[in-house]
Amino acid sequence: MIRVLKPGLLTTVQDLGRPLYAHLGVSPSGAADRHSLRLANLLVGNPENTPAIECTLLGPVLQFESKATIAVTGSTTSTQLPLNQSVEVSSGLRLEVGSLLSGARTYIAVRGGIDVPRVMNSASTLLSAGIGGFQGRNLRAADVLQIGDCQTVATRRLVNRTEFAKPIEGPVRVTETTQSDWFSAPTLLQFQSSIFRVSDESNRSGIRLQGDPVLADRRSELLTEGVSLGGLRVPYDEQPIILFVDQQTTGGYPKIANIIAADLARVAQLRPRDQVKFQFVTFAEAVYLLRQQEQALREAFE
Repeated sequence: MIRVLKPGLLTTVQDLGRPLYAHLGVSPSGAADRHSLRLANLLVGNPENTPAIECTLLGPVLQFESKATIAVTGSTTSTQLPLNQSVEVSSGLRLEVGSLLSGARTYIAVRGGIDVPRVMNSASTLLSAGIGGFQGRNLRAADVLQIGDCQTVATRRLVNRTEFAKPIEGPVRVTETTQSDWFSAPTLLQFQSSIFRVSDESNRSGIRLQGDPVLADRRSELLTEGVSLGGLRVPYDEQPIILFVDQQTTGGYPKIANIIAADLARVAQLRPRDQVKFQFVTFAEAVYLLRQQEQALREAFE
């Protein structure tokens, strides 16, 4: 068992989410940084979709009631936990995550996984609906998590741990959407040249940005439609919002762009007041970059 001594700012149980239920109004949810969650699970020998612990900005203090094998991935922490490697912890160990320094989220995978009920084929916590994870909510002091017994393989080691700890720099890549032509060419150029700041009001549903106004050249009002993960919608205040993992499933604001799949993990690590720029790429480039990322993950282990 794992006992929660201090819960941190926002600590939840997540897996890779529950796709295919948007038509019922249920967002996919799941780990904000799917890449880091997958990496943590692979390091301890779990299947990639095994439930793990997601920590946001300020991590929890956990006590292990039995020995376990864990891996910590994602953001570096103020307590200097070893990142990107499997570690044996003894019974009674007190694990303090501390403040997150290089990004917004850190992941803790435990060999065997976190044993929580599945809802709609997923253990992910969807806070807005109160389903999944640990009683459908974020963790609190005195909660006790059970370590699961999912099928495991041998623990793994990365060829280069420090390489995975380096943040990727440069603009976040985006593709056009079905409403990109609602925005004039000068507006699209302004969008790419602007530096946006992440608002303090951002959360798992949407990452709010502040910057130069991005004006929608509205030809008519947009009918409500299904929305996708990573869409950059422009509401009436002209400040873009990145639709994120706990997003609503429909919306009526035009989307100027959509984050490519390979850069969603970078977006997940954006902290309040971080700066971000965007760059348009083609759909073919987006597919190529995702394939590169997947190949790098496959080839990362000894």
